[in-house]
Amino acid sequence: MTHGAQLVTPALLLSLALFVIGVVGVFLRRNVITVFMCVELMLNAVNLAFVAFSRSRGTLDGQVLVFFVLTVAAAEAAVGLAIIIAAQRNKDTLDVDSFNLMKW
Repeated sequence: MTHGAQLVTPALLLSLALFVIGVVGVFLRRNVITVFMCVELMLNAVNLAFVAFSRSRGTLDGQVLVFFVLTVAAAEAAVGLAIIIAAQRNKDTLDVDSFNLMKW
């Protein structure tokens, strides 16, 4: 068993724990910034799983994919924070339930 294969299980368990924490945060928190941070935590948990699988296989495929995901995440963070700031200026609150403009 290679050293990379030995680290897959703990890395995947950590990735699963981080993802579950992110999901729980998205469903239980009402602050938009906290929900946004939980989504980013879930994204980083998936990145950790990609790196763990890549290391266990001995290839760089997962690590290259992580760079692309991080690039998209940076753009998403910039646009998401801009939307949050604009919405906060409009509503004077960051509560998720108060943002109902697009509801039917």
